[in-house]
Amino acid sequence: MKAVVVAITLALIPAATLAQSMNAEQFYQRATALQKKGMFALFSSGEIKALTNEAQAAGAQAAEKRRVAIKAGQQPRFCPPPGPATMKDKEFMARLGALPAQDRARIDMSEAMERILAIKFPCRG
Repeated sequence: MKAVVVAITLALIPAATLAQSMNAEQFYQRATALQKKGMFALFSSGEIKALTNEAQAAGAQAAEKRRVAIKAGQQPRFCPPPGPATMKDKEFMARLGALPAQDRARIDMSEAMERILAIKFPCRG
């Protein structure tokens, strides 16, 4: 099965149009269940699409918050290198799984994405 790549979209998409539909723990549980299906996950295209859309929306919201912080002269929470940034599904799930379950249950995917990106792309300076 081809690896699903979670694109961290740095497009300027208004955050209001990207409502989060699940908390980070729900996302983690659903994605873990899908990974356990292995090759049979290919038959769960609706679930794959829902989770991919959720991750992309979270990435877009994190990017928008970063852009707003920079525009306001504030330090952003994460500082990726120039160009598109991608994260393969296994790395993303490992980083999401490293967040405590209690935290994942309280935060949406946008906040989870920001925490993941802050660790992967810390701001130096």
